[in-house]
Amino acid sequence: MPRATPRRRPYVRSGSILAVAGVLTALLTGLPQAGAAEDFYTPPATLPAGRHGDIIKTEPSQYANAKSTRIMYLSRDAKDKAIPVTGSVIVPNKAWTGPGKRPIVAYAPFTAGMGDQCAPSKSLAGQGSGDIAATFQNGFVDALLAKGFAVAQTDYEGLGTPGEHPYVMRLSEAHTTLDVIRAAQRTEGSGLPADGPVGIAGYSEGGGAAASAAELAPSYTPELDVKGAYAGAPPADKGKLAKSLDGGMYMAFLGYALIGINTAYPESQIYDQLANDAGRKLFDEAAKTCTIDAVVRFMFRNTGALTKDGRRVAEYLSQPPFDKIVAENKIGNIKPAMPVLVEHAGLDDAIPVENGRQLAKDWCAKGANAEFRDLLAPTPVGGHALGALAAQGNAANWLNDRFAGKSTSGNCGKF
Repeated sequence: MPRATPRRRPYVRSGSILAVAGVLTALLTGLPQAGAAEDFYTPPATLPAGRHGDIIKTEPSQYANAKSTRIMYLSRDAKDKAIPVTGSVIVPNKAWTGPGKRPIVAYAPFTAGMGDQCAPSKSLAGQGSGDIAATFQNGFVDALLAKGFAVAQTDYEGLGTPGEHPYVMRLSEAHTTLDVIRAAQRTEGSGLPADGPVGIAGYSEGGGAAASAAELAPSYTPELDVKGAYAGAPPADKGKLAKSLDGGMYMAFLGYALIGINTAYPESQIYDQLANDAGRKLFDEAAKTCTIDAVVRFMFRNTGALTKDGRRVAEYLSQPPFDKIVAENKIGNIKPAMPVLVEHAGLDDAIPVENGRQLAKDWCAKGANAEFRDLLAPTPVGGHALGALAAQGNAANWLNDRFAGKSTSGNCGKF
């Protein structure tokens, strides 16, 4: 696999993107651009037999004021096939002073992109693409580490490792998020307990992954002592998002989702079914991008210009065979066994707030210990990106209460 090269930050004319980029630039003084050891991301020709979460290999990584280990571990894709997945196990240097054993929080990253250079285990170590949006990943990890939690971060399927990334596909992201906790528990030299308390946290794509993991944890990882799961701005209903993203500033995320469908469900032949030459070109280009590059390159594109018959993608996804895939990837149909907190900015400009609110309502209807809160973004411009700034501390504080043994009864019926 060739060594990834840094991308230049694009010049952007959109006022909304400039506002978001301005916040990011203020937070970011410059990511180091040292190349990641690409051979680490190449899995063995034959995967070893083992359990979900077993370690394939490790190498030292880097993270300020913490011991970081880059890992490759076994997990499962949407069809339950064994796959290699990379990530990081990050343990703060500060001693754990809370009750019991040091907790491990599975951090499910927000949208990093589709290219291998975008893998969060690279950007967290100051390597990879240099996409300025990657600073949000560090912000979430910093907030968790500041509480004394260990962080188990997944790259998901196909980021860093061979193959495409099944973006926002429920089963793959739930499996890889839960298995990274097992991997952290089994990482030699980490000092982490094999049976200690764990939590789950994520925002945006990561909010969907965290929510999916919360639903599957009782059946997929019944041995884990999950104290709580935080889901910020989760893309719970992909059918509705196909309508709201089309033609908007975050049109790239819809393109990513179609690549995700093609990866997780190749039998759907989604490219052949709907894409014209322009659509195929978009897929090819998007598959190589990281977040900011994709947002800028594809903003305000209308999918009617990308399909064979001029219909928009949402129309295709409402019909067979795609309607079944959309239904299978809706989050909210399974009751989480642990307390769950959903937060969503009312002025979210990428994932409408009703996605998060309805997810919490669906969980409440199933008897879950669920809570929904409005996530306050500092301005209405770039509400999705800026909402992540508040989510970082909120997630860490809420999980800290769960690890401290504080009870919560949610707020079902009050939102």
